[in-house]
Amino acid sequence: MYAVIRTGGKQYRVAPGDVLRIESVPSENQTVEFSDVLAVSGEPGSVARPASAKVTAEIVGEGRGDKILVFHLKRKKQYKKLQGHRQNFTQVRIKAIEADGVTYTSAN
Repeated sequence: MYAVIRTGGKQYRVAPGDVLRIESVPSENQTVEFSDVLAVSGEPGSVARPASAKVTAEIVGEGRGDKILVFHLKRKKQYKKLQGHRQNFTQVRIKAIEADGVTYTSAN
């Protein structure tokens, strides 16, 4: 059982119990609900777009990713520019996928 969700401008294939890093999401309590579900697969070999679906997850941690170096160079002009960037992320664990009234949860 898996679902395809969209968050932070990206799409993720998630199953109950998966831990993944997404772009930072603000949350007062330690749960996040994704309502933008693109596809759900309940049994092997079938993928469908649900009429109503949501994915719930709990926040495991937050942090910053590895540094990415951005280097600009204009050759023959003696111009060089080096800049670094670290993206913030939120690490979440998928608890349940609910699609069309059927709920799939993890064994943990």
